[in-house]
Amino acid sequence: MKTVLATRSIEIPEGVEVEIKSRQVKVTGPLGTLNRDFKHVSMAMAVISEKDEEEEIEKKMVKVDIWFATRKQLACVRTICSHIENLFVGVTRGFLYKMRFVYSHFPINVTLTGDNVEIRNFLGERRVRKIKLLEGVNYVRSADVKDQIELSGIDITMVSLTAAKIQQATNIRHKDLRKFLDGIYVSEKGPTPIVEE
Repeated sequence: MKTVLATRSIEIPEGVEVEIKSRQVKVTGPLGTLNRDFKHVSMAMAVISEKDEEEEIEKKMVKVDIWFATRKQLACVRTICSHIENLFVGVTRGFLYKMRFVYSHFPINVTLTGDNVEIRNFLGERRVRKIKLLEGVNYVRSADVKDQIELSGIDITMVSLTAAKIQQATNIRHKDLRKFLDGIYVSEKGPTPIVEE
């Protein structure tokens, strides 16, 4: 069965500007600009203004409409709204992924050379694993916590993909995974915490 109209709207936070042109979303905020293309989903997107009757403030919102949608197309409405909310968080706060080194015997040695993360001495192997930092991702070695790195940036896709590539570079093959737990794993992730002064 098809639903006649599925609609959802997201409030645009203060200090964020949104431009939508033929399902290409451009979000500009204090930390930078992000672009996202949603042309693969047939739907209507627009920036609308709504007047709040209680506070008498005009609120700007992004409205997503899908007409005559099947169940799978209905799921896209919320997904796309989540992607747009992630763009808002990215340009206002940014994202931070923390990764910890886990090893039982051979200490993992991680260094940054240019824009490559180099992993040495993993399970005592001589091979150097190299992972390229994606565009807009910052790498920091934690000063207060031993064996921890922090990846940050405004684009959640780039930050999480870099973290995934680092984790997958230390995948163990041909051994019992219950026993060999060495690797670099994501320990914390989310928006960059707001520093209280």
